[in-house]
Amino acid sequence: MTLILILLFSLSIILFAIVRLGIHPFLVLFVTAIIYGLLSGMSHDLILQSISDGFGGVLGNIGLLILLGVIMGTFLEKSGGALVIADKVLSWIGKKSVTLAMMVCGYLLSIPVFADSTFIMLNPINRVLSFKGKIPYAVTTVALALGVIASHCMVPPTPGPIATAGMLGADLGGVIFWGLIISVLALIPSYFFARWIASEMPLRVQIAIDESGLKNVHKPHIISSFLPVIVPLVLIILASIAKYPTLPFGEGPFIQLLQFIGSPIIALSFGVGLSFLLPKKLDRQMLASSGWLGEALVMATPVILITGAGGVFGKMLQNSGIADLVSSYFINTGTGILLPFLIAFALKTAQGSSTVAMVTTASIVAPLLSALGLDAEGLRVFVVLSIGAGAMAISHANDSFFWAVTQLSGLSTKQGNKSLSLGTLVLSFSAMLLIYLVVQLGIY
Repeated sequence: MTLILILLFSLSIILFAIVRLGIHPFLVLFVTAIIYGLLSGMSHDLILQSISDGFGGVLGNIGLLILLGVIMGTFLEKSGGALVIADKVLSWIGKKSVTLAMMVCGYLLSIPVFADSTFIMLNPINRVLSFKGKIPYAVTTVALALGVIASHCMVPPTPGPIATAGMLGADLGGVIFWGLIISVLALIPSYFFARWIASEMPLRVQIAIDESGLKNVHKPHIISSFLPVIVPLVLIILASIAKYPTLPFGEGPFIQLLQFIGSPIIALSFGVGLSFLLPKKLDRQMLASSGWLGEALVMATPVILITGAGGVFGKMLQNSGIADLVSSYFINTGTGILLPFLIAFALKTAQGSSTVAMVTTASIVAPLLSALGLDAEGLRVFVVLSIGAGAMAISHANDSFFWAVTQLSGLSTKQGNKSLSLGTLVLSFSAMLLIYLVVQLGIY
């Protein structure tokens, strides 16, 4: 019981320092991990070992994955490839179905591109099409935002899901496969929510129609634009299927090669290489420290450091023996899958960042998987997804994405709370309900 109280005290330190004091999550997680180790009575040698093993172990597995994903997303965004994908999706769905089209565009582009960047990039298109289609701008804005959040929290190679999967030792192919299914299905009620709740929200803004800026942007070929996203996902999923005990693809040198190129690092490396083909002309400046590559490194560094600090916290929990204390409450009850969701939900709502909520929750849950009855390979996938579902909500005033949506669209804070904040709640609960049903029915 003392360890439980120390853990709760440590979590309160994390929330207070991040939310109220505004201290960077990396420093908060790292220092709090040491405080937890000291208060729990761990030896100094064990604390030092936990720091080394936690930070090095996690970053050795997933630090490069996060970096590769960010580089790929940066080149997609800056080369104009992301806009090409958006235009093609709009042509497939039809500009008369602007609400659905914006949700799908946001969903697809948020897989490789950061959530805030995706919304900022697509909002000009959203403004023009909602105006021309005579559809309430608030409706298309909320639909776009919810589409962005869904894949941002549940579909790798977005940094949050990649970090969570790595920390929990979950099969990345399984996370991608089930993440796509669960997040898409969870968007169905979210779509109707956006149409219902936001349709009566008039936005008193002048929407300037200026499509010339969109037309003059360099546009790579549509196939070239899709390849950096599709190829890594397909390779990872195929390699994951090839590893099934039933060996559906058989055995031999070809399967060994498939498993190699389908390993997350190699697959994402292919994606990065394909993204280098998107600029009209790839010059050395783009690959310099002050160019696109340098910008990607700057964006990836905070996520990597936070993930490493989360690994330290998780290893400290594991070495303190806290897992034994929760086993009697959750093992064999079938409700253990709800705990990761609730922790991520509380952390996201309290401090605003989905990525921080996911990494922190993963560090807490990782040493508890066996005690929760969730250490089977298939169940680890759904632990990752339950954390992602919890990290979707609630987006409100402490979330930078909330302010990006409201300020760029003209929604008031009250309107944002009524539409976007409640929308993330609908999306989060819908995803978790689907996850719970799949786990309970054992259809995975």
